[in-house]
Amino acid sequence: MTTQKYQNATQVLLQQAGDELAAGDARQAAEKGWGAAAQAVKAVCEERGWPHHSHYLIRRAVSQLTEETGDRELRPLFNSAQNLHKNFYEDFYNVVEVGAGLDEVRLFVDKLDALSA
Repeated sequence: MTTQKYQNATQVLLQQAGDELAAGDARQAAEKGWGAAAQAVKAVCEERGWPHHSHYLIRRAVSQLTEETGDRELRPLFNSAQNLHKNFYEDFYNVVEVGAGLDEVRLFVDKLDALSA
């Protein structure tokens, strides 16, 4: 995939997350939020030539970006996305909690998009 395809996938998944949330499906909204965050990281990795084909490599990239940029918000925002991913398996967050997590994912995506600009 190219950087642009990952960026496009990020936006599609964010839209789907909002639609799922509006329909009351917190589990699917959360998973789409996780997917959007992961695709955003993959876009940055692709642009920089970093490997990104596993959850571990995505996490490592976020750590690298945190160190590179000095932006200490990246890790906790990414952790919010990971918690949304956990919700797919456990279904422990309600719509309000997932909505808050999606807000954090959007902020994370905005920060990563700024690195590509």
